[in-house]
Amino acid sequence: MNFNESVTKKNIARAFAGVCQDGARYQFIAKSAIQEGYNYIAEQLKKIAKNKMAHASVLYSIMLDNIEDNKDNVNIEAGYPFEAQILKTSLQDSAEIEENEGKNIFSHFAKIALDEGFIDIQKKLELICEVNLKNAQTLKELAQKFDDNSLYENSKACLWICSNCGHGEEKKSAWQKCPLCSYPQGYVIIPKEL
Repeated sequence: MNFNESVTKKNIARAFAGVCQDGARYQFIAKSAIQEGYNYIAEQLKKIAKNKMAHASVLYSIMLDNIEDNKDNVNIEAGYPFEAQILKTSLQDSAEIEENEGKNIFSHFAKIALDEGFIDIQKKLELICEVNLKNAQTLKELAQKFDDNSLYENSKACLWICSNCGHGEEKKSAWQKCPLCSYPQGYVIIPKEL
């Protein structure tokens, strides 16, 4: 099938616009996290924003590699939520968006690409799905800990590490201020559940 006449062309354009918007949204949420003193959470959000911009670059390259005339506009229509970036709700909302993109949107776009014979594009879209689902899991875990007020508490001893200086201690709760560099608790790396 000719890429210029395909549904995949429009899907790639929609995906590009979506991941660019997602990347910006994660930067805004990260700014809120910093303002609230959650620097480690901000780092995680910035990492996801960086992922989104890398995905945007891949999608942009797909367009440039496949369209006949790269001066043509691709008209797309899509909705985008505009909401205040409140850390408490933004983490869970973002987890749901990532999961929806991974399970539904990008997987649907991948199926269409395969049906239209664009196997390389289908593979790239499936890889993006995997990253989205991984990001959704990270965001769900952070949202749950944030909601439970257990970001820096654990029922069992675990390794807490300062993201600034690397100091680590194995105990049930993180320090209020790093014993080595005196950075506040918001810089502590939140351990994954064991």
